[in-house]
Amino acid sequence: MTTDELMARVCPLIRDNGWAYYFVPETEARAKELGLDIFQFYVLGRGGVLGDVEPEVVASAFGYFNPTVIEVMWNGARQVVAPRDAGRAHFLCSAELGRSRLAGVEGLDAYCEAAGAVNEAADYIGLPLYAGFRAEPLVDDVPGRAMQLTSVLREFRGSSHLLAVRASGLDAKTAHFISRPNDTAMFGWSDDDPPVIGEAELAALAAAESLTDELVRPAYSVLDAAGAKALDTGVARIAVALAS
Repeated sequence: MTTDELMARVCPLIRDNGWAYYFVPETEARAKELGLDIFQFYVLGRGGVLGDVEPEVVASAFGYFNPTVIEVMWNGARQVVAPRDAGRAHFLCSAELGRSRLAGVEGLDAYCEAAGAVNEAADYIGLPLYAGFRAEPLVDDVPGRAMQLTSVLREFRGSSHLLAVRASGLDAKTAHFISRPNDTAMFGWSDDDPPVIGEAELAALAAAESLTDELVRPAYSVLDAAGAKALDTGVARIAVALAS
């Protein structure tokens, strides 16, 4: 399996697996304990790795949200919980989901070793949200660690893609309308917001996808055949366990 074949297989699953803890009942319960609703916890928790910054910084790192929504959520939530505390609590929710759903998954040790190798090899320069997640300590138990590493690698490609979108001459809002046209309201955009989407914009997004692969390829290329198999098998098994 080539590195490109590996990325084509695992990256979509890492993307989907990595955010599985965001809105589950256990995370919502933790949000309530902190005095937040689930959406405030998502914004303050995911963005909390950046520190107690201005909402524009969070909007920049998240990329695809209407900045006004981020401003309201962030400013309201950080009056209740310190962003760094919320960030650590939110990341622990990833571990808790791993503990509850992944304990019986075979091969998680090898998966963690492979995912950890990719994470260690990844270049975090220019990727502030990923850098923040990468800097957070991982739990020691294997199921929790496996889920956290999945979440971190999701941020790696996601941050790289946002960088690639901008480098390809496309604004993040337009990229989002192209990629997820049915989710625009959830990200704070109204019916009056759709941008012009033509051949040039579609070509730019295709170029961004290719550039994203270029940015993340060096990290995935550190895996040997055994590591690639462990990552491929592990992420597929995690997907099944999370869906059950």
